[in-house]
Amino acid sequence: MPEVTYLEAIRQALFEEMERDPSVFCLGEDIGAYGGAFKVTEGLQARFGEGRVIDTPISEAAIVGAAAGAAHMGMRPVCEMQFIDFISCAYDMLTNYVATARYRAMLPCPMVVRGPSGGYVRGGPFHSQNPEAAFLHTPGLKIVYPATASDAKGLLKAAIRDDDCVLFFEHKYLYRRIKETLPATDHVVPIGKARLAREGRDLSIITYAATVWKALEAAEQLEREDGLSIEVLDLRSLLPMDDDAIVATVRKTNRVLIVHEDTRTGGIAGEITARINERAFEWLDAPVLRVTAADVPLPYAPPLEDFVLPQTADIVRAARQLARY
Repeated sequence: MPEVTYLEAIRQALFEEMERDPSVFCLGEDIGAYGGAFKVTEGLQARFGEGRVIDTPISEAAIVGAAAGAAHMGMRPVCEMQFIDFISCAYDMLTNYVATARYRAMLPCPMVVRGPSGGYVRGGPFHSQNPEAAFLHTPGLKIVYPATASDAKGLLKAAIRDDDCVLFFEHKYLYRRIKETLPATDHVVPIGKARLAREGRDLSIITYAATVWKALEAAEQLEREDGLSIEVLDLRSLLPMDDDAIVATVRKTNRVLIVHEDTRTGGIAGEITARINERAFEWLDAPVLRVTAADVPLPYAPPLEDFVLPQTADIVRAARQLARY
């Protein structure tokens, strides 16, 4: 089987799920004839027609609202946010309506909201955000953020088949930078299960999305230069979160570094730290440390973006500090 990119894996998932289930359709800005801003949906409209690959007005609230109505009527819509930054325009619809529809009125909402996220691409403050933490405390939603092509495909297929609304974050830095040979079978990755990206015994790095690759680079450097054996846990699913996998890695290495690209204050690292303190505090031999983005809007200038976002060197430095405890 040929290797496919992260972006192509997402496209494959859309093609396969639309072939498998006629209730699946896509809607979003420029996703039809143009194929989407990053060409994720290229070829979909030619294959499935304008009735199932719908170009919408520039209104994220309208996209999500239309999808919710269709989901109530038995369809399985997949919404594209042209950049995930603008999911904030649909925040009210997602949190006040979609997330509560089943609880309030027993209305099903099997829908996916997907889009390109993250930095490292010199996109500036309006096209580089990671807003996942803004939705983490909203019951009724699910959140996934894959780091590999295989997980991008498998988690999107799982999200489309799920009976709840799933927010599917795709890291645009990874779109064309990583390749993988995918299983030939119907590849579905269960939502709510983390992936052990690297086994180790001295220290655990808990992370997700693009920083998984930064953590793996740091782990290799630390093993080569310091003789440290670093475990890397890729969360994949943020809501629900795999508490069992988190506790297992804490119990194994007794030292934890949490890494994510989102800003520090209110970021998911704080929630993970609280869960570790509640469930595995007695297994810790050192404080839980975190490496995150700074609490500033992301700059355009490459040197400034590099300074603000977590880099491999930042992870190495924090891991060495943690190992000295």
